[in-house]
Amino acid sequence: MELGTGLFTCQSRPDDDRSMDELYDEMLTVASTADDAGLDSVWVSEHHFMADGYLSGTMPSLGALAAATDDIEIGTCIALAPLYDGVRLAEDVATADNIAGDRVTLGLAIGSNPAEFDAFGVPQEERVERLADQVNLLKAAWSEGPLDYDAEFHDVDPSVNVTPKPVENDVPIMLGGGAKPAVRRAAREADAWCAPSKLSVGGLKKRVEDIANVREEEDVDGEFTNYVLQHGWVGDSEEEAWETMKDGYFYIQRRYAEIFSGETVEELDDERKQELKEQAIFGTPEQVVEELETYREALGDDTHFIFRTYHPGVGTDEMVECIERLGDEVAPDLR
Repeated sequence: MELGTGLFTCQSRPDDDRSMDELYDEMLTVASTADDAGLDSVWVSEHHFMADGYLSGTMPSLGALAAATDDIEIGTCIALAPLYDGVRLAEDVATADNIAGDRVTLGLAIGSNPAEFDAFGVPQEERVERLADQVNLLKAAWSEGPLDYDAEFHDVDPSVNVTPKPVENDVPIMLGGGAKPAVRRAAREADAWCAPSKLSVGGLKKRVEDIANVREEEDVDGEFTNYVLQHGWVGDSEEEAWETMKDGYFYIQRRYAEIFSGETVEELDDERKQELKEQAIFGTPEQVVEELETYREALGDDTHFIFRTYHPGVGTDEMVECIERLGDEVAPDLR
């Protein structure tokens, strides 16, 4: 079982007086720590026009992470595919992959926030088709020679040769989403699937089995990775770990509720808070290992778990200590 961390969002919580450049420096510090600690991956997330500065520049961030780390996989979890110019995305991802030395994974999804689509002038009803077109365009752009692809949503001459190419003329593409069509789309069209954190272990197992069945029935070749996402923390005790993470955890969940609903969410109700606490994985290294073993037993050794330890406003020193313990005291028991 591989173990990564993130998701870097670089949000400025109202009670955090640090500047944006300090928050981006925090991202690089935590990523470098994860690399030194021997973790397998670090990830950035994307949203736009958020008052708290939620990370919007995924490609510049990947370039910075590529330069700040040496061995660790870096990726987007998730980039909003319909909002990108396809050729420019292909160029930027390939550039980051060359800086990183073949360590980039591109996670994509259809998006869900109407405000983002409206601001970018992209019809939301086209988002599924735009994602499929984006994936095909990327694969064509990264292959040897001319593009040779007539893109549906991107006005580009098929005779152009998009450069640079990724290190191996390929970057793994991960698709997100928990609904059956999204899961099966990933099985057919991508190299990986990322499960949302709301899914239970049983729900994850069902979808992983569905992916395997689709790929076998439709004779889809190549390696495939299942990424699993969940928030958590490693501390000296269960109580201490929860007290450290909860404010940042609840804060980001309020922001997600606003993104998905389009309405202001001043506070999560007690039922939602309890639900979120039950979903999260936190405690001593031994307790965290025990929880993660449940996922490994259900999904298999080839699962890649993204342990979300980046909670806005928690503090750089606290995040660094958590990451070091994740690498030193948790990861070895999962390999």
